[in-house]
Amino acid sequence: MHYVIIGAGPAGVNAAEHLRKYNSLAQITMLVAEDVPPYSRMALPYFLVGNVKAEGTYLRKNEGHFEGLNITLKHGRASAVDPVSKAITLLGGEVINYDKLLVASGATATRPPIPGIDLKNIFNCWSLADSHKIVESTQPGSKVILMGAGFIGCIILEALAARGVDLTVIEMENRMVSRMTNEVMGTMIKDWCVNKGIKVLTSTKVSRIDDDGDSPLTVSTEDGQKLPADVVICATGVRSNTAFLEGSGIEVDMGIVVDDFMQSSVADVFAAGDVAQGRDLSTGDYYVQAIQPTAVEHGKLAANNMVFGKRTPHPGNLNMNVLDTVGLISTSFGMWMGVDGGEEAEMSDIGNFKYLNLQFKDDVLVGASSLGMTQHVGVMRGLIQTGAHLGDWKAKLMAEPNRISEAYLASAQAQHVATAPV
Repeated sequence: MHYVIIGAGPAGVNAAEHLRKYNSLAQITMLVAEDVPPYSRMALPYFLVGNVKAEGTYLRKNEGHFEGLNITLKHGRASAVDPVSKAITLLGGEVINYDKLLVASGATATRPPIPGIDLKNIFNCWSLADSHKIVESTQPGSKVILMGAGFIGCIILEALAARGVDLTVIEMENRMVSRMTNEVMGTMIKDWCVNKGIKVLTSTKVSRIDDDGDSPLTVSTEDGQKLPADVVICATGVRSNTAFLEGSGIEVDMGIVVDDFMQSSVADVFAAGDVAQGRDLSTGDYYVQAIQPTAVEHGKLAANNMVFGKRTPHPGNLNMNVLDTVGLISTSFGMWMGVDGGEEAEMSDIGNFKYLNLQFKDDVLVGASSLGMTQHVGVMRGLIQTGAHLGDWKAKLMAEPNRISEAYLASAQAQHVATAPV
């Protein structure tokens, strides 16, 4: 049996290790697109700051880890997949045959189609190679413009601020991290950054970038501003790496469409991580959930079903985000934006940058978000994942949402009593 994995991020690495755990004799090949060992994108900010060397971003630190598991790392990029002949064609023409395939090819950073976007000193911050370029091109006081204040943008923002650059953030939405915050919470994050000396421009976007000779770059915005920049970093979005699947017959939407067992529309081809449309715990719908914990779980589950057959369904991953923006922790879980016919409880202390929002459907907590209140993170996640009925505690939380820890303990105690043997 030959298992081939396209991709060497958290989904691919965890899948390879579990394939070996479940099958000690199989041949396992993992395609590594970049000319470095498998690494974690979530560790790149630590490299940017200088807290770790490049080796500190590697997913497995022990030398010879994959060789010891008899997992072959092969450097190359897939250019085509033929499920009929069970063959993968690499750039350059080499062909690899497989018995079962896992596509864990991740995502690629995108750039908006604006004039000047390909000039020198404009970088993404998505790969280890990108991070090396940013480190080499910036120093304390460098004028840096960050395009995009979404989740990835704010992770990069944290590292750039720590490097001591003169930072300006440009975000087209009216608030920061709009996919995990409402207007109140997103505006509070913006105000926090401004108080930390970071310039933040919202409700506008870059219209063009020029190299006029006076400064390395001039960035123009739609509202008429012209900003000098030594470096521009683009964090405006990513897309799943699926182009090489064109013509394969494998169904692709925003990512690879998978079933409850992480199998694609084609037999013996599975998908995991940022390239897969996996099940959402709250809604039961399938979409790309590009966070590392989901990728890890996808990889393990796909490996199980590749070896043992389609026996372990995917229960769904909770939509969750935890973000540190220059020392201010924000979180969102589940249906944080609310549901039709639901109710909302909100607590806001704008001056002290504290915020809590709970979303209910009947007496069940279905979503939550918080800012500067880390003590509630675990209980919010737990209540949403279990779908516990809160009963009388629903009314109490509507009046005092910060009593959520008490509600969680009461719910856990009620569940214990209900399941205790008579």
